Amino acid sequence: MNRLYSFFFLLSILTIALFTACQNEAVLNEDKMKFVAGQFENTLAVSIDPESIPRTISDDGTLKTTGIYGWTSGFFAGSLWYMYELTGQEKWKKEAKKWTEALEPVQHYNRHHDVGFIMSCSYGNGLRLTDEKEYEKVLVQTARSLSTRFNPATGSIKSWNYKKSWDGETEWFYPVIIDNMMNLELMFEASRISGDPTFREIAVRHARTTMKNHYRKDFSCYHVVNYDTINGRVLDQATNQGLADLSSWARGQAWGLYGFTICYRYTQNDEFLKFAENIADYILSHPNLPEDKVPYWDFNAGDPDMVPQWDASASEFSMDQRDASAAAIICSALFELSTYSSVKGKNYAEAASKILESLASPAYMKIPGNNRYFIIDHCVGSIPHGVEIDVPLVYADYYFLEAVKRKRDLLGKGDI
Repeated sequence: MNRLYSFFFLLSILTIALFTACQNEAVLNEDKMKFVAGQFENTLAVSIDPESIPRTISDDGTLKTTGIYGWTSGFFAGSLWYMYELTGQEKWKKEAKKWTEALEPVQHYNRHHDVGFIMSCSYGNGLRLTDEKEYEKVLVQTARSLSTRFNPATGSIKSWNYKKSWDGETEWFYPVIIDNMMNLELMFEASRISGDPTFREIAVRHARTTMKNHYRKDFSCYHVVNYDTINGRVLDQATNQGLADLSSWARGQAWGLYGFTICYRYTQNDEFLKFAENIADYILSHPNLPEDKVPYWDFNAGDPDMVPQWDASASEFSMDQRDASAAAIICSALFELSTYSSVKGKNYAEAASKILESLASPAYMKIPGNNRYFIIDHCVGSIPHGVEIDVPLVYADYYFLEAVKRKRDLLGKGDI
């Protein structure tokens, strides 16, 4: 009996190992991994100033960059940290440290909310993968800077400074965008590091305010909510980058899913888990989600009842434009959510695997092509603004690599 048990135990181990190998090959086989590494090597060959940070490409294929205070500035360093984690090669660690530490001045910046994006992806991953104690100080100081944008009356962190909506008349006194959910990881982490509960309290308050005012009954969300700064009353619910005020901008749905998953990670509060599951179910069951699960730039794209908030006739775009950046964010979030959801976890992991398979296919990962610097193509920055339409974007690469890492971790644990 012991021999029979040992035989079946060994057989199960071999089966898991074979499944793991096959699944990893489906995502990044040797040729694809060489392509990924080559893209980063190409970028580093032309990017010698770590304060001029890769973001996308121009029409002619040349690299376009941003400064350290641009909202995408932390993703390149974060991608390098993931390259180090996935390969174990010290050269990626060396580059990741250089591009991370160039962002050090951002810890004192409070003129927009995106410092959470910038520093969590760079310093946050660096802290996770090294023992750089100075990184802890930088993250806590960044959280202090971000905290200055919190208003107890609104119960939320202000996203932008004074702006106007599409009609040029509606004033946004205290605009909060769904993207802001992604900055809460910084606040939770700063509380963990420092022991100061204030950062965590702000994060929880912001999340609950977002649940109340950003989301509709079907768990689609508004992009922008404008508040009265005195009494916290909602003045306006609108879009800035989506099709229409009542539409469901794809990357906004992705940010929300990821953000509420983060909230559950740090609080273990079931209200956040359930909310994340509801957002995931909205995305995955949406009738306009393509078979490959890479969404159109807006879930309501092509809906005749949705009137664009801008002069669409003057824009050069297609309603069926995909946004692979939204897919990458959703994919990574679903892998994490699958580890928390006892009932739906398997379905979320399977959906994430399908998205990852799609993104790693020639449809989105072109080998070779006009793009010499990034991994994932067919992304969207902002169609209403006519900016970054059908191009590679640095944050798509970041969340793609994070998703690859998360799937690897799941397979290593035998969970899927």
